Amino acid sequence: MKQKKDIHFQKDQIVQVSITDIADGGEGIGKVEGFTLFIKDAVPGDTVRAKIMKAKKNYAFAKLVQIVTPSPWRVSPRCPVARQCGGCQIQELSYARQLVFKQDKVKNDLIRIGGFAPEDIEAAMEPIVGMEDPWRFRNKAQMPVGYGRNSAENPATGFYAGRTHSIIPVEDCLISSEDNQEIMKAVLRYMREFHVSTYDEETGKGLVRHVLIRSGFHSGQKMVCLIINGSMLPHPEALIKTLSAIPGMTCIALNSNTEKTNVIMGDVTRTLWGEDAIEDSLHILRPEYEENMDPHDLSFTDTGKSVTFRISPRSFYQVNPGQTQKLYSLALDFANLTGKETVWDIYCGVGTISLFLAGFAGEVYGVEIIPEAIADARRNAAMNGMDNVTFEVGKAEEILP
Repeated sequence: MKQKKDIHFQKDQIVQVSITDIADGGEGIGKVEGFTLFIKDAVPGDTVRAKIMKAKKNYAFAKLVQIVTPSPWRVSPRCPVARQCGGCQIQELSYARQLVFKQDKVKNDLIRIGGFAPEDIEAAMEPIVGMEDPWRFRNKAQMPVGYGRNSAENPATGFYAGRTHSIIPVEDCLISSEDNQEIMKAVLRYMREFHVSTYDEETGKGLVRHVLIRSGFHSGQKMVCLIINGSMLPHPEALIKTLSAIPGMTCIALNSNTEKTNVIMGDVTRTLWGEDAIEDSLHILRPEYEENMDPHDLSFTDTGKSVTFRISPRSFYQVNPGQTQKLYSLALDFANLTGKETVWDIYCGVGTISLFLAGFAGEVYGVEIIPEAIADARRNAAMNGMDNVTFEVGKAEEILP
């Protein structure tokens, strides 16, 4: 029998490897004589040279040094800081290939973790439904605030670099609303003018930790919530004056988080200006199935029906509303409800799925652990005139029995 050759890599060693897969964190995966390498910024189809950064017994993490042969699916990222930023790990992979990766991941997880037979999953899975345009789709941004690289007095905002809490300054995130840029500039101007400090994770001192921005996909309403290491902002009227002048601004809020923790938001939120929440709607779509069509080309028709939701700063709400409409509409279509069924929505958030299905079911029950989300869900049910929905606060494993 052929013996497996032991491979011993050393830190800083350079190796050449072909990339065959993507890890959960977005790293390219390659193998050298059975030894697995995880290489950031490498994509399937690449042949690369990489430097070993950390070696374990059966795998190692490596840094991309050179692309020897680029993948046929490799593209130039639109974002200028895509490689440094930890937000978008696979921007250098074509969107069509990203969809293949995501579908394969769901399939393989159902087989490997779920224990389903591969042939059953192959028979049951429908083709993935992608976006027409995979940019500017996010309705929520949570941006940490820190000091710029060149000055301890110059506040900056952006996103964390991969696997760190070092902030990469980002002026305009291309997957978020264009209006976010104007909002963040206004916040930073206010901080500079009134010498408002940024939070330091190491010392636990400083005031502003994060800025949360939400935008209504259909309503156009906007929310800004500053997460601070305290209970008050200095000269809040100056910030309110600037932000409230931005078209669509509906809610300006303050969230207090004084804990030395990686959890972004604290338990106490108060409104500085405007409403306590924003509203948005999800439209009920009709999938259009055509004979002999490519399943990836599935189209949707707006039925003219929609459900409106109230979204407060701490409430969970799907960040990609365009795809959410398609997802929920397909779930509704597959469910083929007759109006007699009882539906359970576990981890229901503000009741998006619950209320999306309520108009077609007999009864709907939603369970969620965050009290503010359930309060929003109940208001949402009343706002949409739905009296066949019941929402409960608590852990699913305790409420469901």
